Amino acid sequence: MSVQASLIGAPTDVGASIRGGSMGPEALRVAGLQQALQGHGVEVVDRGNLPGPGNPWQPAADGYRHLPEVLAWNRAVHDAVLAELQQARLPILLGGDHSLAFGSIAAVARHCRALGRRLRVLWLDAHADFNTSALTPSGNLHGMPLACLCGHGPAELLTLADQVPVLTPRQVRQIGVRSVDPGEKRFVHEAGLEVFDMRSIDELGMRHVMELALATLDANTHLHLSFDVDFLDPGIAPGVGTTVPGGPSYREAQLCMEMIADSGRLASLDIVELNPALDLRNKTATLAVDLVESLFGKSTLMRATASRPR
Repeated sequence: MSVQASLIGAPTDVGASIRGGSMGPEALRVAGLQQALQGHGVEVVDRGNLPGPGNPWQPAADGYRHLPEVLAWNRAVHDAVLAELQQARLPILLGGDHSLAFGSIAAVARHCRALGRRLRVLWLDAHADFNTSALTPSGNLHGMPLACLCGHGPAELLTLADQVPVLTPRQVRQIGVRSVDPGEKRFVHEAGLEVFDMRSIDELGMRHVMELALATLDANTHLHLSFDVDFLDPGIAPGVGTTVPGGPSYREAQLCMEMIADSGRLASLDIVELNPALDLRNKTATLAVDLVESLFGKSTLMRATASRPR
């Protein structure tokens, strides 16, 4: 049975510190995402872009920047992602900034609870995204989505979910982290998040890191991938707002994606923080499409893979 996927554009940067991420969905389309996936036998429908408020570009109020706008976008994302899951389709969220992951993953978690399925979240990111308003003066919500998903965030946002917290730290594996604020570092440790930072990748190698991150998946597991493009080294992916040197190489990133594909459990996907305003001839979007192709079976040779979930 072929995979049926739906592209959902969320063209906003209201949660970010730098403008430009709102152009990310169109850049991925220009880079040929739909056609690339169709080339691998995926049945793809592009649902277009969700409507939502513009970016008012105001300072933080009560610890958060643009909370009403972030709330509106996440509500739209939640409903759109849930609708696709309920039709047994694989939603691919095209961001937009990473604050959108709250709505996306809240929908996935709701769906999993309704079906009695286990949820595993892989969080590919240069940043831990585990800040709170007490830990960061900026109030930028794209640095807080994972903390919000684990129950630490503004009540207005948390009430979007049918259960708080949406996730427990044991359901999450973070990969590629290399920039964590001082207070956030302690909070990540206290929460017990499993983080494979760049030192882990350097010492263990990407293969072993991914074996650990994908361990214990079974036929009843829904695997969600939240792919922040700044996970990649900025030398190969310059089109992001918050570059951090020392990220995974092209081959390390490809291996990461290929091993996720081999698991056969991928059932939903976020692609976020692509900023075409900072890119070079859509280089980063083209790379992101290349990597997403690997998630859906592109490989040099034919390899045995687990069956995909129905």
